[in-house]
Order: sequence, then structure tokens, then C-alpha cells
Amino acid sequence: CTVIFTRMATKDLHKPISILFCNLALSDLFTSFSGFWISMLFITNPDITIFGSKGMLAPYALYTMSILSTIYNLVSIGIERYLAVAESMRTRFRVARKHSIAVVLINWVLAFFLGCLPLMGWNCLHREKNLSVLYSPFCVDYLVFIAIPNVVVAFIIPLFTYLRIIIILRKRKLRMKACGQATGTYKSAEIQVARTSIFIWLLALISYAPFFAGVIFDATNNQCHIDLYPGVYIFRNCTAMLITMNCLGNPIIYTLKAKTLGAKLKALKCLSTNRVRACTI
Repeated sequence: CTVIFTRMATKDLHKPISILFCNLALSDLFTSFSGFWISMLFITNPDITIFGSKGMLAPYALYTMSILSTIYNLVSIGIERYLAVAESMRTRFRVARKHSIAVVLINWVLAFFLGCLPLMGWNCLHREKNLSVLYSPFCVDYLVFIAIPNVVVAFIIPLFTYLRIIIILRKRKLRMKACGQATGTYKSAEIQVARTSIFIWLLALISYAPFFAGVIFDATNNQCHIDLYPGVYIFRNCTAMLITMNCLGNPIIYTLKAKTLGAKLKALKCLSTNRVRACTI
């Protein structure tokens, strides 16, 4: 909520990246809210979160939708940053506000559709076959269908975009160095991007890898609920806590880091005497 109110109060809201930041904060807000909802159900009636019930479909669907929206927003931010760097020397294409709004709408429509599939009938309420142990009454095939493609998207696309940004900055730094120009700005930007991308990867790995491992365990497990109690359900609660911690880490990485980088670039622009070089930066 702090990130959303801060972004709305500033004059940078019209920028495409600010729209994606606000949408990421909104996704994190829904993830936290749905996680709190599930926690209250667990406190009031732990049996329904273990054995599953119709009342768990709605909070789990909202939780899934929020997580998917967060993943799609993180991927969108990486692609936007790549386009901003790769196309900065060209004028034929720019990431505009309408592009960011369209991406936000597509992200939410896709996340809403995939997250609400259990509410549309893809659940195991009335059959014990293919029933998920960790996330009853979800079906195992639904969890595999949701988890595997989105884990690939969440790790492969950001890896490509941030590596490409680092490579582009390094090539431009070497080109400027060959021309006898100062390369301190590009070196600073390269270090900043590399550091931020490492933080993003570590946060995503810590947050989503245990959940993915739980889905794999769910797909290969043949034991019943009672035999796995309570160790597996403690693990499930820990994975939910890690995903919620991701909602706290995203504002720190994307908002505070961007603010620091923006202040450095602003100071550099004020000190520069070459307007063309400042515009290029």
C-alpha cells in the first residue's frame, strides 16, 4: 500500500515503468491479502486446509491468481527494462504508457483465467483420484499445469533480458572507451543492473523454488494425508511464508533501488557539460 500511494503521489506515474511498478505492488497486495485469508482459515479450522473443502477454493484461487500476476509483472518489468536499454539509441520504437497499460490488462486477464480454473470445475472436490495432498481440493494435474510453465517463464525470460542489458551496456562502454570517452557512467550502470538482477534471481529462487518442489512432491506422492501429518503441512506453511516475504522484497528491490539509481543519474546529468552525452545516458 505504501508503494502504491507513493507512486500515485509522485509526478512519475505517467512513465511506463511506474505503471508496472504500481501493478506489481497491487499484485503483492492481493497475494498478502489472500495469504492472510488462508492463514485465518487455518487458525479457525485447520482440518479444511488439510483435507480440503469447498470453502478453500476461493482463497486458493485468489492466491494463485495473485502469484501468477506477480510473476507476469516481474517478467514484464524485465522486458520493459531491456527494451528501454536496447532501443534507447533508436527513435522508431518507444515503450509508451499505452503499451504498459495493455500489458497490465493482459497480465491480469491471463492470471484471472488461469487462477479461476478450479472455480470453473477443474477441482477434485467430489473425487479422491488425482487429489493434491498439500493444496486440497486442487487437482495435482492442475498444479503441474500451472507451476511448470510459469516457473520456466519466471526464470528464463528475466535471465535473458538482464543478461542482454549487461551485454549491451558492456559493448557501449567498450565502444566509448575505444573513442577515448569517459566510461564511468556505463560501468556504474552495468554494476547496478548486475547487482539488481542477482537480487531478483535470489529472491525468486528463495520464494518460489520450495513451492515448486512441493508441487513435484505432490505429483509423485502416494501417501494419504494422515501419514504425512504434520511435517509436510509445516513445509507447506513455510512455502506460503516465503511467497509472502517475496511481496516485501519486491518493493525493496524495484522501488528503493530505482530511486537510488534515479538520484545518481540526475546528479550526473546536472554535472555533465555535454548535453548529447547526457541525453544518451
